[in-house]
Amino acid sequence: APVTDVQFGPMRLHQDQLQVLLVFAEEDEQSNGFRWACDKAGFRCNIARTPQSALECFLDKHHDIIIIDHRHSRYFDAEALCRSIKTTKASENTVIICVVQRHTDREESSILPLISAGFTRRYVENSSRMACYNELIQLEFGQVQAQFKLRACNSLFTALEKSQEAIEITSEDHVIQYVNPAFETMMGYQIGELIEKELTEVPINEKKADFLDTINSCIKIGKEWQGMYYAKKKNGDSIQQNVKILPVIGQGGKIRHYVSISRLCNDNNKVEKTCECIQAESQTDTQTCRHKDMRKGSLDVRSTTSRGSDGISQRRRSSMARVHSMTIEAPITKVINIINAAQESSPMPVAEALDRALEILRTTELYSPQLGTKDEDPHTSDLVGGLMTDGLRRLSGNEYILSAKQTHQVAGSLSSPISLNDIPPRITQAMENEEQWDFDIFELEAATHKRPLVYLGLKIFARFGICEFLNCSESTLRSWLQVIEANYHSSNSYHNSTHSADVLHATAYFLSKERVKQTLDPIDEVAALIAATVHDVDHPGRTNSFLCNAGSELAILYNDTAVLESHHAALAFQLTTRDGKCNIFKNMERNEYRTLRQVIIDMVLATEMTKHFEHVNKFVNSINKPLAALEENGNNGDGESIKTVLRSPENRILIKRMLIKCADISNPCRPREQCIEWAGRISEEYFAQTDEERRQGLPVVMPVFDRNTCSIPKSQLSFIDYFIIDMFDAWDAFADLPNLMEHLNNNIKYWKGLDGRNLRVLRPPP
Repeated sequence: APVTDVQFGPMRLHQDQLQVLLVFAEEDEQSNGFRWACDKAGFRCNIARTPQSALECFLDKHHDIIIIDHRHSRYFDAEALCRSIKTTKASENTVIICVVQRHTDREESSILPLISAGFTRRYVENSSRMACYNELIQLEFGQVQAQFKLRACNSLFTALEKSQEAIEITSEDHVIQYVNPAFETMMGYQIGELIEKELTEVPINEKKADFLDTINSCIKIGKEWQGMYYAKKKNGDSIQQNVKILPVIGQGGKIRHYVSISRLCNDNNKVEKTCECIQAESQTDTQTCRHKDMRKGSLDVRSTTSRGSDGISQRRRSSMARVHSMTIEAPITKVINIINAAQESSPMPVAEALDRALEILRTTELYSPQLGTKDEDPHTSDLVGGLMTDGLRRLSGNEYILSAKQTHQVAGSLSSPISLNDIPPRITQAMENEEQWDFDIFELEAATHKRPLVYLGLKIFARFGICEFLNCSESTLRSWLQVIEANYHSSNSYHNSTHSADVLHATAYFLSKERVKQTLDPIDEVAALIAATVHDVDHPGRTNSFLCNAGSELAILYNDTAVLESHHAALAFQLTTRDGKCNIFKNMERNEYRTLRQVIIDMVLATEMTKHFEHVNKFVNSINKPLAALEENGNNGDGESIKTVLRSPENRILIKRMLIKCADISNPCRPREQCIEWAGRISEEYFAQTDEERRQGLPVVMPVFDRNTCSIPKSQLSFIDYFIIDMFDAWDAFADLPNLMEHLNNNIKYWKGLDGRNLRVLRPPP
């Protein structure tokens, strides 16, 4: 039996032997002619004498061609039989022929009743064998082959229906003819709401008229267009899509359809304009918040050592260059860059409208980048997993009971507070240079027998006039500092009161910088110093991921979200307000207290690492770049413009968050010996966590921190590269911190030196 292959576009279809069903009540020359023609053509042939047997045979064999005798109505109703066959699903692609009588003595009758009944065409009786054969051959290469191709379309539509990309097909006149389920899901419409609607009737795009003209001018000449545009969902939400629109050439060599393929824009998908017709700008950034080369050198150290005007000017240019070249590219950052570029060539009304759009974008929650960890760098991967997630789901029945039932230290349980005038000489000497960045917190830790927070707190708070602002006595402040310090765990190698004192010192140092002083109010300074003091109170020496995996009471209390930071803030206010002896807020006016409390909580929560890049992104886009633009445009002396950037409530919040974040993880910017000591302490705390995870059968959050195999230099370099460099570049560009950046550069060189020698320890062997 002959088998043929049919070409259908790029598909090659395999067509089996055709099957023909002859429905004739009686055998005659006409039925015999078709039977002979089937044999000659190599088609399988079945014969049915009644409508019932015909229907049964068809449902069993699924014939390609059915030929029904319509010459003698006394035997059966041919049209009724055709209608019965057409009601079956199997008949969708079947060709049905009606054999009619030849009338020479009357006018030709209409074929419409036959078409309405479901017949494909009619055959005027002609019992000639060759006439029957020619009819079958014409059917094979005409209607049958067309139906065969349509049948193959079912597989194509199945692919479209299951595709995860949104697909829309329109006519040449832009009338919607098909959308797939992915399109319905993305846009929020049901297919019935769209079919046969013109695109202009469905407000699913936010493209400007000139942009639409650009797209149409491309696709109407038969070229595909690819790019990025904004679509509007049924509920009014705007989404950014990467779209490809393809014109489909049909009958007469003309465009008969347009196929649109869309997917939601993703920060990892670079959008390129590939259309030959338009030269649209494309954001082809090469990096997006990814692990960067640490050798980039955030600045030339030699240019920062001079404190003269030339040195400052040179550093300012360096800062602006760093800000503009930063690769912290969340999707919103790209949007802002596109709008900024568009403003340059826009008329004044458009530029002003874009300014308003930028203001909205800079003050809403749109700045979190989509991050992927570096699989090839386990140190970075583990740090990101350990610090920026809320843990894996519990794999163990073990429960980690933490501090929720602990008895916290209160004022009455502590020894009598010391006075600022009673500080021993050794401690006084250890605090002599506390206003300098190179102040040695470990010397104070040793002199105070691991109680540096009370002493340093008394001195710094006195310098900033905290008691006067709060209207509280020095004895109340002393009691408060003692209560807070007593609730830090001295058993933690890193997260203890020495870390708190170190963050308090860095906070005070940043508050003394001129740009910061221009920005913040007295209440902001008070809030920053208090937040630094309490930001890790009652820290268990374990990460949020550990607590979530262990099912700790705190993780349950705070729904696995910012567990520790929420606990630090809440406990700080509980400890402060439960006893009048240490309640530094008791004499404040209610509204001022509420404002202060809000700022403290916001700053403590900002130390949570899951939103690290969100905070840094906002700071760069809302503060660094506008200030750099003012300086580049020669507006250094325009105090009002700078004040507008610095003093807006939204930007002050960003600055306070950035300040405490930088203070919290400033260890790599400390003098080398302090940097090394802090690296050893945090590594030991992570080692202890890994040990406990393995003992309890919990998921190991940071497997690279195994005390037997971990390379501390590698872990430090990964942390610096992923979290520190961009953040301190941005903070330095704002606050002018040449000494910190010099220490950071030197410490990077130190860790690289150890790593280059394949040493895994803190210091080289003697």
